[in-house]
Amino acid sequence: MRLNSRSWLAIPVALSILSGSCANAQELPPVAAPSLLAQFSKSIVFWQQFEVAKRIVKTGDAGIVKDLEPWLSRQDRHLRGNAAFVFAGLGDPRGLETILAMLTDESTRPEGQGIPGGRFTVAGQVHADRYYAVHLCGELKAPRAIDGLVPLLNDTGVNYHVAWALGEIGDRRATQPLIGALASHDPFMRISSIQALEQLGATEALPQIRALLTDQAMATNNGARVSVGDTARVAVAKLQKEP
Repeated sequence: MRLNSRSWLAIPVALSILSGSCANAQELPPVAAPSLLAQFSKSIVFWQQFEVAKRIVKTGDAGIVKDLEPWLSRQDRHLRGNAAFVFAGLGDPRGLETILAMLTDESTRPEGQGIPGGRFTVAGQVHADRYYAVHLCGELKAPRAIDGLVPLLNDTGVNYHVAWALGEIGDRRATQPLIGALASHDPFMRISSIQALEQLGATEALPQIRALLTDQAMATNNGARVSVGDTARVAVAKLQKEP
């Protein structure tokens, strides 16, 4: 079973819904960018707005970013990130710059989105916002995000999701840092790193992954439990087939 780190800890229900709705969003008919911009502006639930953001990017209409510029300074980092995703997806460097700044932004802020159960604390909001920034990097699959993400493999607040994002981006520069992360004391981090290396097709990681075949430490996600060793077994079988 493959763990879906997008629904782990922060914003769990919302990102699970978001992930499940991707296929449906892709089937929607084309809509003109101005109409989508109106939908984007009216959406206050971040995962719904993100679906609109992806549709805006698909239009290829870079002229629309002018109308979204105020969103890059929104207090709610989830909504700010969605606008930045549009900028980045349409080739405007301000988008990725905004998302990368969110990765390390621990400044105080008002209540926003992404707090499980509505139990707001500044620390909880910061964590949810940084987690979402990592998620956006993975969705963008932008190699330019690598330098901002790799140092966060040592950040226990978001490192498991960083591993997922690095796998999604697919840049082999992340291979050695992910191999190093296999030594983490956190079993979920070991699992996330194994899966990312599997996704990267990193055959050079086979010795380190084989060393985890007998690792019976477990991680739980959405009620499902899986061991490090079982995850390693799946990865080894796949990587051994790589050319």
